[in-house]
Amino acid sequence: MFVELASEQQAEYVAGVLAAQFLQQGGLVTTCSNSEQQWDAPNGWAPLHWFVVNGLSKYQHQDLANTILKRWQNTVEIYFKQTGKLMEKYNVCEQRSKASGGEYDVQEGFGWTNGVYQAFAKIMSSVN
Repeated sequence: MFVELASEQQAEYVAGVLAAQFLQQGGLVTTCSNSEQQWDAPNGWAPLHWFVVNGLSKYQHQDLANTILKRWQNTVEIYFKQTGKLMEKYNVCEQRSKASGGEYDVQEGFGWTNGVYQAFAKIMSSVN
């Protein structure tokens, strides 16, 4: 959807699956599997939110795109207020809990989080 290769029917199906299975309180989980690996639930990653929000917008699923965008922004803000840090990834199921999993500790101040947060803030300011 991000590169506009999906049909309208495929986009409709993907939007439904995202809303029903991947959307959490704090944004989108990367997978529905909770394996304790870094790319699995309950973790969410900024660049994947960017691709999904933009892809949904290109297929007129703006309400879902806005919901995801706002939930992701809220997660980043909640964790920043709690710790004073922007992180590489976030626990989108329990926003106040630190993300975990994988072969190294969660990195602080990651560039893609900073960039996606700023880009989403710009989108939000143009809507309001």
